[in-house]
Amino acid sequence: MLKCKTMIKVTRLNGKKFVINAELIQFLEETPDTVITLVNHEKIVVKESVDDVIKRVIEFNRSIRCLNG
Repeated sequence: MLKCKTMIKVTRLNGKKFVINAELIQFLEETPDTVITLVNHEKIVVKESVDDVIKRVIEFNRSIRCLNG
């Protein structure tokens, strides 16, 4: 059974974990650190690779379908 999630968990460079609403992500860049830019133009640098963040966003989107149907 698919477990429904509402947020994605990421890690700041200092090792502190936090969650972010995947719907607020505007784009991702590797510079070489991963920078998440939100729709309000706030930038967050995280340890996870761009590919890992993308996988988590895909899981988030699947959970939306789980909640809606």
